[in-house]
Amino acid sequence: MTAVTTAPRPYRYEDEVEAARESASGAPGTGFLRGPFAGATYREIGYTITSLPVAVGGFAFAVAMFAAGAGLAVTLLGLPVFAAMLAGARGLGAAERVRARHGLGLRVTGPGPLGAPKRGGFWGSMAHRLSDTAAWQALLFQVVMLPWRLFSFVVSVTFLAVGWVVALLPAYNWVFPRYVDGWAGYRVYDFTSGGVHHTYDITSPLQLAAVSLLGLVIVFLTPKLVRALTNVDRAAVRGLLGG
Repeated sequence: MTAVTTAPRPYRYEDEVEAARESASGAPGTGFLRGPFAGATYREIGYTITSLPVAVGGFAFAVAMFAAGAGLAVTLLGLPVFAAMLAGARGLGAAERVRARHGLGLRVTGPGPLGAPKRGGFWGSMAHRLSDTAAWQALLFQVVMLPWRLFSFVVSVTFLAVGWVVALLPAYNWVFPRYVDGWAGYRVYDFTSGGVHHTYDITSPLQLAAVSLLGLVIVFLTPKLVRALTNVDRAAVRGLLGG
């Protein structure tokens, strides 16, 4: 009997990207109505929240190391500083790929090793490190993602908090007239103009229902908004940290 062997399918980066997109789209059946209660939604929100301190640390590392290397560039000591900066950038890039895999369901193959230097010796190795394109891209990632991740953090936390707080107002609106002097319900505004005191409190069942409905709209739109925000992170991880 002749054994029949099947040649393995050749590797294509496009296939990996497509699989990553399918993985990042969320679990099957997680649609608009299930979005606010899906685990994938809160993993992405957790990703945006933790991304801010990570981005601050990465940005500080990139700027501090580059400034130190540039300051020492007039001497040979700047070369090992730049080499250490790029080696560290590769490590930060690997950590970001791990975070993206767990938080966003995105699997991206990292870049290959730099390879052997053409010239031997310590200084030849240091100079060769400067030609590491993948490390420079990882360093660029740490710089450009800080403002975006700050924006994503603020938007995600704001929509998440405001949506649920407003949607659940009927459950705790009784607190205001009982514990806040002069409030008949949640007070929307309170100001004096032309000697006239103007206030507006939410008290009636119809008002509470309308406010709760507005909150629910925000709650159900939040997963879509967070997905749009994290899609920028996905593109950045693929474009700057992929192999």
